[in-house]
Amino acid sequence: MNSHVLRMQEISKSFPGVKALDKVNLDVKRGEVVALLGENGAGKSTLIKIMTGIYQPDGGEIEIFGEKTKFHNPADALKKGLSVIHQELTYMNDLNVMENIFIGRLLHNKLGWVNWKAMAEQSREVFRRMNVVIEPDAPMSSLSTAEKQLVEIAKAISCDAKILVMDEPTAALGSEDTSKLLKLVKEMVFGSNLSVVYISHRLGELFEVADRVVVLRDGQYIATKNISDTNEQELISLMVGRDIKHFYSKTSSHAGKVVLEVKSVSTDFLKDISFDVRRGEIFGLFGLMGAGCAEIAEALFGVGRIMTGEIVIEGISKKISSPLSALRNGIAYLPSERKTDGLILSIDVQSNMILATLKEYLQVLGWINAGKVASNCGEWVKKLRIRTPSLSMGIENLSGGNQQKVALAKWLAKTPKVIILNGPTRGIDVGAKGDIYTIMQEMCDLGLGVIMISPELPELIAMCDRIAVVSRGKMTAILNNEGLTQELIMSYAV
Repeated sequence: MNSHVLRMQEISKSFPGVKALDKVNLDVKRGEVVALLGENGAGKSTLIKIMTGIYQPDGGEIEIFGEKTKFHNPADALKKGLSVIHQELTYMNDLNVMENIFIGRLLHNKLGWVNWKAMAEQSREVFRRMNVVIEPDAPMSSLSTAEKQLVEIAKAISCDAKILVMDEPTAALGSEDTSKLLKLVKEMVFGSNLSVVYISHRLGELFEVADRVVVLRDGQYIATKNISDTNEQELISLMVGRDIKHFYSKTSSHAGKVVLEVKSVSTDFLKDISFDVRRGEIFGLFGLMGAGCAEIAEALFGVGRIMTGEIVIEGISKKISSPLSALRNGIAYLPSERKTDGLILSIDVQSNMILATLKEYLQVLGWINAGKVASNCGEWVKKLRIRTPSLSMGIENLSGGNQQKVALAKWLAKTPKVIILNGPTRGIDVGAKGDIYTIMQEMCDLGLGVIMISPELPELIAMCDRIAVVSRGKMTAILNNEGLTQELIMSYAV
């Protein structure tokens, strides 16, 4: 029987006004994957930060390999063989790939010089094990978000960790790369001394990779389940404390007139892209990583330069050359990177909400009408069911799902005709996902045309009226959602 490599017993942690953890238990055995599951705010991140020495617990004990341990900082945890892949990437954009992998632990030769050759060779070996092609001397700034995530994973693997904590490691990955990563995790764990604590809001992943799942809710330990003895519905109920009978909110389509036509659009990557979107419909875009879905969104929003082709809105040809011109013509875009591209984390909820509509609140002398701002933002909080103590709360203190709702409120206040949602449920918990799906249906009811980009085929099939498949910059199919299967979509994607 496998011995325990990690035990956390009755761990408690409080912050001013908040009981983040209340006597939480977690144990991990050698050579197993334990999933840590819970809604945003359930206490997962706090538990991980205590596990790795970022926070000190108010009560409870930690054992590593049978010895009681107290980590004063992350370096202490790393010395004990505990390495973390954080949800928020911690790369150095001005360095290259191998410098990021070996940051803080550069290899030296006998003369004391930095051994670049050895670091490059070891980096290539890690990437080979991961079945990934990334050059060790490539600048981090040249990589996509997904590739940067893979470098973070390579960094953790290269530390020869005995316990690897993976916090939403696939959030930035498409389906193909997610499958590769899950396969890699199973290969690393099988027949080795490595153990993994795996955190993901994608429940399907847990059934592929985990042996057991520990559920937290509102800072409390709820249950531990063998993955073979449970199902998604039970886990959802344990997480949120209630049954979710109708998770996806899409009802029968009431698609109206065509609101957006994309006619033979080409960029330096896209080739002859054509499709249309109707009022009240959710039009899906799917492709493997780098296929061109994000490039289509950026072209429609004026970020990518359109070389040839035409964009028609409500029957009138429009020149979309910048985000400002896109907004003026009724196109809004929710990017996949909400914390860097969708929000300003250093300001509060209210200020983020009015970023796109600031002019509407300016008075004669340039002062902002604070009463009007508070009233309108308060309405959006109610409409989108945003959980925040106040409008003046710093946006960085909200959960991922509530941050996403604030980003949506910012664009919906512009009353767009078409809204592009790139990974709208990425990195948010199952309860918040349900809210986002409901909001999308409400958009359709208001007559908006919705374009949804997602690497998760089940949610695309559940939510979209039609799905366009993109591969290598070209559109390979537009499929009506009648008897649609993941296998059929993937066949066009590859």
